[in-house]
Amino acid sequence: MREQLRISGLSESVVDDAVLILSELLSNACRHGRPLGSREVGDGEIRAAWRVDKAGRLTVEVTDGGGPTRPVPATPSVTARGGRGLNIISALAQDWGVRDGAAGEVTVWVIVARGPRHDDFATRVAAPAIELVSAFDDLDP
Repeated sequence: MREQLRISGLSESVVDDAVLILSELLSNACRHGRPLGSREVGDGEIRAAWRVDKAGRLTVEVTDGGGPTRPVPATPSVTARGGRGLNIISALAQDWGVRDGAAGEVTVWVIVARGPRHDDFATRVAAPAIELVSAFDDLDP
């Protein structure tokens, strides 16, 4: 995926976001979904796809055989080992959703905008600028 997206001209930040999103979607499909095809565990497959449309938007999709619940962001405790995947996707994506297929398959799709998207996010989470030299000027050596 990474190489194909680079060749298509997407920025490195979008490629990085897409790789993380695909990883989260595949992890969720393996953990919570059933494989396509036979309903028995271990038989069938999970499909992943991505495409860049004419407007330059990247869509990443993962399709499985569905699971016992709908994909929704969780509210894990601070000490929980998991449960943050869809929250991560929500933070990185322009949009995402779930589409049901006629044969019972479930596709989670994510749209990632083309180009740098996270300048505002990086600014919000950056540590405050402190000039250490001036902050300690009043201290005696």
